[in-house]
Amino acid sequence: MLTPTPRARCFRSMITTPQPEATDAGVEVLAAGGNAVDAAIAAAMVQGVVDPLMCGIGGMADMQIVTPDGTRHIIDGLGTSPAGVRPDMWEADLLGPTTDGFGYRVAGFVNETGAQSVMTPGTLRAFGRLHARFGSLPWADLFAAAIRLAREGWLVRPHTYTVLTQNERRYGRMNMGEKLAITPDGRRIYLGEDGSFPSVGDTIINPDLADTLIHLRDHGAEALYTGELATAVADSVAADGGFLTAADLADYELHEPAPLTASYRGLTVSAAPAPAGGVQLLQTLGIMDRFDLSALEHNSPEHIRILAEAMKTSLRDKERLWNQADASPEDFAALLTADSLDAAARAVRSGEKADVDAARPQVSTHESRHTTHLCAADESGLTISLTHTLGNPSGYIPAGTGFVLNGGMSTFDPRPGHVNSIQPGKRRNTTMAPVVVMSGDEPVVAIGAPGASWITPAVAQGISNILDFGMNAQEAVMAPRVVATSNAIDISNRIPRRVQTAVEDMGYEVRRSALSYAFAGVHALTRFEGTLAGGADPQRDGYASGV
Repeated sequence: MLTPTPRARCFRSMITTPQPEATDAGVEVLAAGGNAVDAAIAAAMVQGVVDPLMCGIGGMADMQIVTPDGTRHIIDGLGTSPAGVRPDMWEADLLGPTTDGFGYRVAGFVNETGAQSVMTPGTLRAFGRLHARFGSLPWADLFAAAIRLAREGWLVRPHTYTVLTQNERRYGRMNMGEKLAITPDGRRIYLGEDGSFPSVGDTIINPDLADTLIHLRDHGAEALYTGELATAVADSVAADGGFLTAADLADYELHEPAPLTASYRGLTVSAAPAPAGGVQLLQTLGIMDRFDLSALEHNSPEHIRILAEAMKTSLRDKERLWNQADASPEDFAALLTADSLDAAARAVRSGEKADVDAARPQVSTHESRHTTHLCAADESGLTISLTHTLGNPSGYIPAGTGFVLNGGMSTFDPRPGHVNSIQPGKRRNTTMAPVVVMSGDEPVVAIGAPGASWITPAVAQGISNILDFGMNAQEAVMAPRVVATSNAIDISNRIPRRVQTAVEDMGYEVRRSALSYAFAGVHALTRFEGTLAGGADPQRDGYASGV
């Protein structure tokens, strides 16, 4: 079922992001003659301004690009541990895993907050390579909106306020808003004179970040890695007892692995390999592909059961390999073979319930839920799906720069001798899954999401909603979702109570979210029969638009 719902307007190029300001920036660049990559970079720069605890130039990124000839590229800009870290440096201060499995608790929050928690950021170097390889407008032309918003101010949106004020201490982490108070610059930029958080509709002005963006506009992405800005960042981190050095920044390496591919409904799904979330996503879809989901009522009890078991099986298998010291790429690839997927589908068909909780190790290493994503495509066929994040944000702002650095060290095990122990130069695992679905050499769906362990279940449902149920992009990302990241099934509040009761009668624990739009923040673009359409998950305040 591949026919999209017609749109009133035919777009030549489109972008969708969770932030209205970022979508605006991307459309401005498209209207000025830029291509999809130019628009994506301009939008991503704005995202770092208006969502300062979710993403930015101090973070990490994973992205997939499809060129007009159908060639697919992955750029892995994931964070790496600084050379000066030691496996035992927090062992004596370990308090245990966080209660939700998103990292480890260390006394004083030093592994997630402040200068010591910072990994070497890869986002900006990835953007520099992305532009050099695939951009069309000059680099300097992509910064106008981000500089303007930093200098003149941006409005605090409902989702931004939620991030600032939600209770993270119940999981053993410092609250997000509290992190903005750890540096003098953070207090000056983001907090009131009495230390209060900004409210929805308040304006945030960040002239330091505007100046940093102007410097990057004029000197290029490498200024953060080998220039004056690199020195300023490294000196600030060192002064506050952190590990990141100028050498770490200069020596950071991007990876460009080959995309992973699998078939779903006769189309090719292309995803980022480990350490990103592609294997888990493709295994989930591979199991789903062995059922005629289109013959079922959407979000019926049987539909939910199949989705949940596919999700649980892939999560169980991925975490087993993530926590296996000798796991090889071949071990991950084995999960995607026809025999393996057939066996998993038979287990689901027989009514077997995958036991995630028993198989799960003490803690999982996942992305922060406060990541962000964007998709862009243009009339040439150039398409990009890009996810970037600060991980568990450190709150640390290098003096005078205006931007927050990532807090990625929190995901490593402070106990030496474990698979996920702290090691110099170690690359961070992630659940990020920037995906493109191909029909031959043509990209027909670009999709991705923020949302930690919810990313792959949510993206898989978005793809299925389009290909199995004939939804357009907006319908696909808005449809009520379910996720199974434990033995329980979590459901959106828009799924009827009668369905919940029927699933519970199958022997499942079902947990109802209070949110109407829950579990990750899926964004997607589709291009069927030459028609571009976009969808933005309403929970994140953004929208899709184009020219």
